[in-house]
Amino acid sequence: MRRAVITGIGLVTPLGCDLKAVWDRMKAGTSGIRRITRFDPAAYASQIAGEVVDFDVDAYVSKKEQNRLDLFSQFALAAAKMAVKDSGLALDAEDRERIGVIVGSGIGGLSTLQVQHTVLLQKGPSRCSPFMIPQMIANIAAGHVAIEFGLKGPNYAVVSACATSAHCIGDAQRIIQRGDADLLLAGGAEASVCELGVAGFASMKALCTRNDAPQKASRPFDRDRSGFVIAEGGAILVVEELEHARRRGAKIYCEVAGFGMTCDAFHITAPADTGEGAARAMRLALKDAGVGPDDVDYINAHGTSTPLNDKIETLAIKTALGDERARKVMISSTKSMTGHLLGAAGGLETAVCALAITTGVVPPTINQENRDPDCDLDYVPNAARESKVRVCLNNSLGFGGHNACLLLRAV
Repeated sequence: MRRAVITGIGLVTPLGCDLKAVWDRMKAGTSGIRRITRFDPAAYASQIAGEVVDFDVDAYVSKKEQNRLDLFSQFALAAAKMAVKDSGLALDAEDRERIGVIVGSGIGGLSTLQVQHTVLLQKGPSRCSPFMIPQMIANIAAGHVAIEFGLKGPNYAVVSACATSAHCIGDAQRIIQRGDADLLLAGGAEASVCELGVAGFASMKALCTRNDAPQKASRPFDRDRSGFVIAEGGAILVVEELEHARRRGAKIYCEVAGFGMTCDAFHITAPADTGEGAARAMRLALKDAGVGPDDVDYINAHGTSTPLNDKIETLAIKTALGDERARKVMISSTKSMTGHLLGAAGGLETAVCALAITTGVVPPTINQENRDPDCDLDYVPNAARESKVRVCLNNSLGFGGHNACLLLRAV
């Protein structure tokens, strides 16, 4: 069977926009969460976010195109360019009909919608931008990436809330296995740190309101967790057929060896109270890769820092691996440092798993201060850990009951 491997990584995150810098800061347990600067958050219950603060858009997007692209598409385009550069791919030597793009977004161009709605109300319908629709639709980032590189293979966007980019990467694996493409740029982008996005999530009581201590706000699996921290960014991976990568002498981070996807069919925002949907996704990923629970070294958890998610994900891990094995596996939630990138989260966290495999370092879950009896596994508290990692699971769980699990394996 054809095998899919990761050969390039591009990241735009609250911890930086350079792969080495992001990884160094994760290993150091650095938080990228701060008071919102993009607008005055004083009237909002939650006033903190994982903003991207050092993004040099001019390095990736022309001035003309900047006015035509929502920020989420700018993040996607930049991350895609970084990933292609990291992969060492020489596109002129490739058949671009065999290269595809699967880049999704949980929400799409929300800030564009917000701005254009204001224009509609204040100035009338004739003043709305003709670029509004192509700026805001969630599939448009995939289109822009394909146009930028002239890629004519499979091209679409998955929209499955916070499971979006994990689904994109899993679909890339399946497409490569089927032989429909040799290489895909896969992942997600999100830019919902705007007035409408923060107001909407805050009204659900989903966001953390620990505004006086932003860097302590995201505390997955801690007893005092109280909500997730909204964040933004882009994460694109080069997912490539193994022999294609070997022929061109590419560096290989790891294999995308397994993929499982399920639905809770339970509630629009809450996970199933038994965790069975997430557990099934993990088991399907294990089965797809042909490995057992004892082979798993590390899990990058969805770990949102919400009361329900962390408790139920812990239960799901125990169900999927068995209680005894679950207690021996290293688990961390890097959302403790980045906040929750929504539709881009799974892409970023897949990159984390790839880096854990290649470097032998597992990043920590920071802000582990008070033990929760319902969250009683090894969450790699507060400090990174050096350990050989050969098999990782990456969990991504989204509103609507969407569950995705990727299994990454050393090659």
